[in-house]
Amino acid sequence: MSGFHSSDEQPKQARVIAFANQKGGVAKTTTTLNLAAAFAETGHRVLCVDMDPQGNLTMSQGIDPDTLELSMYDVLVHHIPIKQVIRRREIDVACASIDLAGAEIAMSTQIGRERSLAKALAAIKDDYDFICIDTPPSLGLLTINALTAADKVIVPVQCEYLSMRGLIQLQNTLQMIRENLNPDVQIEGILPTMMDTRTVHAKEAIEILEENFGDRLFASRIKKTVRFAEAPVKGMSVLKYDPDGTAAQSYRDLAKEVLSHGIR
Repeated sequence: MSGFHSSDEQPKQARVIAFANQKGGVAKTTTTLNLAAAFAETGHRVLCVDMDPQGNLTMSQGIDPDTLELSMYDVLVHHIPIKQVIRRREIDVACASIDLAGAEIAMSTQIGRERSLAKALAAIKDDYDFICIDTPPSLGLLTINALTAADKVIVPVQCEYLSMRGLIQLQNTLQMIRENLNPDVQIEGILPTMMDTRTVHAKEAIEILEENFGDRLFASRIKKTVRFAEAPVKGMSVLKYDPDGTAAQSYRDLAKEVLSHGIR
C-alpha cells in the first residue's frame, strides 16, 4: 500500500474534545490527561492543550510553567504557531503558564477573539487524531475559545456536589456558541467523577443525571482512589503511574466509549 491517499480520501483531521465544567474540583484536568493517555495507549496521536492559567495539566506532565519562555498566552494573544509551545512528554502538551490569566483582557479588544484557539489548531489538525482541551473553571473567554474550537464537549461532574444549575448554565453557553460561533459543537457525554459508590448521595446524583441527560451520560464512572491523587504529583498519568489500578481501567473504558462515539 503506497503512502499516498487516493483523490477522494482525505487525511483524517483530529477530533477536538473540550473538557468543561465551570465548577472547579470535578477532576477535569485529571480526566483530560488520562483520557488522552488512554487514547495514546491504543496507538492514537494525541495533543493536550492546557487552557487553564493554573497550568495543572502542564504540571501533571512534569513541566514547570514558570520556566516556560512561551505558552498558550503567546498563541492566543500574539498568534505565534502553537507548535512552538508543544512539549513532548507522555503525550504532547501545549503548555499553559500563569500569564494566561491575563489573556482574556489582552484578547478583549481583538476582532475574532473567540476563534483564536480554533485558528491556532487549524495548522496542526492533520498531525493528531485527538486534541483534548483542558479549560479553566469558568465560562469566560478561554473556555469560550475551547468550545468554539471543539467538535465535542465532555463534562466531568463530581457526584458529591452535583450542581444541576451549573450544568444548565453550561448548556446555555453551548447553545449561544452554536448560534454564534460553532454550529456543530455537541456534548459528547457527562462523566460522573470522584464517585464514592458507598454513599446514598452519589447514587441519587447518578439518578438525577440519568433523568436529565439519559443517553448522554457515560456508562463509565471515575471512582475516588488514592492513586488518582498521587499520579499528577509524580508528573504522569494514572495509566503510567498505576497501570493496573481501577482509575486507569476506568479511563480505558471511557476511551472505548468515546471511540465508539461515547453514546450507549
